[in-house]
Amino acid sequence: MTAEQVHETVKKIKQSFRLLMNGVTARSMREKGVDYKLNWGVSLPDLQQMATEYERDYDLAIALWKEDIRECKILATLLMPKDQMPAEVVDIWMEQIHSQEMVEIASFHLFQHLDYAPVLAYEWMAREDDIHQMAAYLILSRLFGRGQEPNERGINEFLDQVEVALQSQHAGVRHAALNCVRRFAELGEEYENMARKSLHLDFL
Repeated sequence: MTAEQVHETVKKIKQSFRLLMNGVTARSMREKGVDYKLNWGVSLPDLQQMATEYERDYDLAIALWKEDIRECKILATLLMPKDQMPAEVVDIWMEQIHSQEMVEIASFHLFQHLDYAPVLAYEWMAREDDIHQMAAYLILSRLFGRGQEPNERGINEFLDQVEVALQSQHAGVRHAALNCVRRFAELGEEYENMARKSLHLDFL
């Protein structure tokens, strides 16, 4: 896309939100502290449908993300080509994510599919902030779910970090970490035994 095409497409997309707006949802999000310059309360299925009308395009995704509008940012994660997103851009986007909804959507629809997703996950597990930790466990859950087994170093690092995450004061981090442990255990009996022994969990 040319710069002019990107500009016109973003304009068209923003205008289309009015037809799908849900004021009740938007108000509920604001009351829960999810704050954007604009939030139309458009549902994720509606945004996913909207995304099918456009080709994945790096410049369009970047332009959409720059808008402080919830729906634009979600569409950016849906339209960013998975093989074109550099790690520097991932870092910028992650620093600008402030809600559990957005980190879940970005991790599920985009981050888990990046070639370097495991590197991101293991790096983010050790970060202090909740958003990066949630993303790490959300990504690893999907990778483990696809049968990707960690190496010995990865196993030890995962078990060390997840033990701390399971005690987090943030419910989103605890939930993501717990689901991740379950996916880890589903890799096989050996993995389940390691998780039980290391984390002293009886419900795996």
